[in-house]
Amino acid sequence: MNKSKMSSFWMPFTANRDFKAQPRLLASAEGMYYRDVDGNAILDGTAGLWCVPCGHAQPRIVKAVQQMVGKLDFAPTFQIGHPAAFELADKLMDYTQHRYGQVFYSNSGSEAVDTALKIALAYHQARGDGRRTRLIGRERGYHGVGFGGISVGGIAGNRKTFGPLLPGVDHLPHTHNLEKNAFTRGEPEYGAHLADELERIVALHDASTIAAVIVEPVAGSTGVLIPPKGYLQRLREICTKHGILLIFDEVITGFGRLTTPFAADYFAVEPDIMSTAKGLTNGTVPMGAVFVKQWIHDAFMDGPAGIELFHGYTYSGHPLACAAALATLEVFEEQQLLAHAKSVQSYWEDAIHSLRGLPHVIDLRSIGMIAGIELASIPGKPGARAFEAFKRTFAEGVLIRTTGDIIALSPPLTLEKKHIDELFGKLGAVLKTLA
Repeated sequence: MNKSKMSSFWMPFTANRDFKAQPRLLASAEGMYYRDVDGNAILDGTAGLWCVPCGHAQPRIVKAVQQMVGKLDFAPTFQIGHPAAFELADKLMDYTQHRYGQVFYSNSGSEAVDTALKIALAYHQARGDGRRTRLIGRERGYHGVGFGGISVGGIAGNRKTFGPLLPGVDHLPHTHNLEKNAFTRGEPEYGAHLADELERIVALHDASTIAAVIVEPVAGSTGVLIPPKGYLQRLREICTKHGILLIFDEVITGFGRLTTPFAADYFAVEPDIMSTAKGLTNGTVPMGAVFVKQWIHDAFMDGPAGIELFHGYTYSGHPLACAAALATLEVFEEQQLLAHAKSVQSYWEDAIHSLRGLPHVIDLRSIGMIAGIELASIPGKPGARAFEAFKRTFAEGVLIRTTGDIIALSPPLTLEKKHIDELFGKLGAVLKTLA
């Protein structure tokens, strides 16, 4: 592609000048691989952006979307509906083993988070407790790019340019501790006590003012921060004690990323609300979904007749997204993707930790089908070392993702041992070359 034709697209979360000087252009995808515009195969070590658990161009999903676009290209869901939206809701309830009663559709993870926050605030108002307006997030948390999401989020670069943000928001400390927990497989031993910081925040603001706490069960975009043993259980206990809603942002962890349907299943901790997206449609058509407990929904239904929640999107429950999501759930079941992911999980984990001792590697952490590789920063150039690894690895035919000086890996759940060998063989070789 001619570089002169690339000037108009302002790319998201991208060093635009660096990219346009040396573009990395993907032209097609199938299974575990992309192909660039020159026909070179690129092993997908990140499931796109955490969102392609079933592999690329999955035939059943492709066919479902093709059929739907010729049958029903669009249908509004304001005061009207279409069958696929209701069928999908029922299938999603099955997928959660009916621990949730309702699902509200959005178009992205960012919108799912803002939807979850609005539902939490409106719930307390619906039950006559409108004083509960405060939201509690966590340092280093990522909850999308809406104003609600960046307000409860805790990544400085996502917040500092866009203030003022929502008032009445506080943050828990993050749980990352290299001194105590480096090179951990699964949940680290140290740090459960950090959940007790919520009691300090409750004492500061009073529980009667706090609507909800939102956390990622595993913080993904900030660099794969895994919760210490007992940490999420303690958050659940404190929220229950004080009548505070607990929201899990499962945009990354939902739909198999930890080899379970949701992180809530992996950790055996049940939130009141879950925001999801990404793997819901295998990345094929944008869609998000917010799961809520039945009693939350029912609080809205006890009010006057009419519109119960003044919220929604033009594309909530879009027919093509519903078709993609229904087909994705079928693929999960028919191909037993969770069982397959479990079968290769230990091989994946061993491959990750085989990188220990390579130059600049100061931590390796893994859980489910996620890995974080933390590199020592170049003094005065934070993020430069990992970004160089990203570019060199792409040139060798493997796609990784970086955030700061952390490499994050999250491949499609369809990967085989040969793909693991290729990924870590090439990545390990690149790490040995970094200055």
